[in-house]
Amino acid sequence: MNALIVSALLGVLMMFSGILLKQKKALRNVAIAGMVLLLMLNVLEMAGIVLFKIDTKGMMVFDRFALLFTTIAFASTLLYLLLSARDMEKVGINYAEYFALIFFILCGITLTASFKSLLILFLGIEIISIPLYILTGSDKKNLKSNEASLKYFLLGSFSTGLLLMGIALIYGARGTFYTNDITVFTEAKPSALIVAGMLLVLFSMSFKVSAAPFHFWTPDVYDGAPTVFTSFMATIVKAAFFIAFIRLFDDAFGLLQSKWQLLVAIITVATLFIGNITAVFQQSVKRMLAYSSIAQAGFMMLSLFAMNTDAKEGLLLYTAAYSLATIGIFAVLIKMNDYSFDGFNGFARQQPLLAATTTIFLLSLAGIPLTGGFLAKFYMLKAVMISGDHLWLVIVAIFMAAISVYYYFRVIQAMYFKEGDSPPIEVSRGFKWTLVLLAALVILLGIFPSLLLNWLYF
Repeated sequence: MNALIVSALLGVLMMFSGILLKQKKALRNVAIAGMVLLLMLNVLEMAGIVLFKIDTKGMMVFDRFALLFTTIAFASTLLYLLLSARDMEKVGINYAEYFALIFFILCGITLTASFKSLLILFLGIEIISIPLYILTGSDKKNLKSNEASLKYFLLGSFSTGLLLMGIALIYGARGTFYTNDITVFTEAKPSALIVAGMLLVLFSMSFKVSAAPFHFWTPDVYDGAPTVFTSFMATIVKAAFFIAFIRLFDDAFGLLQSKWQLLVAIITVATLFIGNITAVFQQSVKRMLAYSSIAQAGFMMLSLFAMNTDAKEGLLLYTAAYSLATIGIFAVLIKMNDYSFDGFNGFARQQPLLAATTTIFLLSLAGIPLTGGFLAKFYMLKAVMISGDHLWLVIVAIFMAAISVYYYFRVIQAMYFKEGDSPPIEVSRGFKWTLVLLAALVILLGIFPSLLLNWLYF
């Protein structure tokens, strides 16, 4: 509850800061200080110190799983602001409002991580989505940004309609919005209303996490949106939707797992295949990362398929490793003059430290050992293995992970083994040290995952 109230208040504070503070550096410092405060209050709540005690009538539960995820999301957002907050100045003149929208999104993320009612889930998703529509079209002079915003809004509204229809059908069948009450399936065959509602919710949430075949909006939106906001959308926001996804199906439809597991497996395989195969043929690193995020969503879908303790632990580890690595790569990409693979030619000679950290991030996304991404993928595969006789799905996932190595290593090859004459980029010392911190955290998660996962139990 600490994070929910404070993030909303910080969003309002940033709106008024835009009027009172004229210097962009001051606005940036207020946002970073607010993010530090938000992170500290969430950690305090994990220790049992609750500042705001509000009776939510059971519609929200701030358990260890929800609090640990929000801590990961807030820490990732803090690092994101330290790396990329300065680059938001280039997008437009509404600098303070960008921070306000980010804090409102974090408020929605808190709702989606801790809901126990379908109404709270809907509110959380909309509080996340509406600011994202605005951020996507924030570069008003760029037609690609305008197009991406419109496409995201229209398709997002359609998926929200599916979600509302699904919630209505579930309510019609059970007479309740509480997920714990929905799960009481006593009949041998569930009613048609429940099955239809569940399928509509499944399709809507698949759209939100950009799982195939509901992924068509993702490449255009991620490519058209300002790169500094694509970084936030592709990591923290995507992870929040996955947490909501797994909580919903675990609480409300857990006893029906045998009914929907095959459908989730088909969506997972399609997402892995389309994301990885399409990424191979991209010529823009930014668009490649957009398709890569679809492929990563396929791996995270394995947690929904398995729905066990290892799946939940793996999803938290995946959230941390994927967010840190992708935020780091996008932070470097923002500084580049050319987003194509050729734009990275000879980058290691210009900026050896940035090239080294970018290599670590790419290795983590590819799932190379001694990185957080490797262990995250391992947890997902392990969860599927112990959930039953599903070796075929594990083999498909491993094969697709092997394909992903190709397009991630294309960037590494360009940085270290090709000559380039692109103009040098200038970055601050603080930017470099923050990237080093991210790279160190990625490696640390790959060697000692218990440093993160122990927080789930102790």
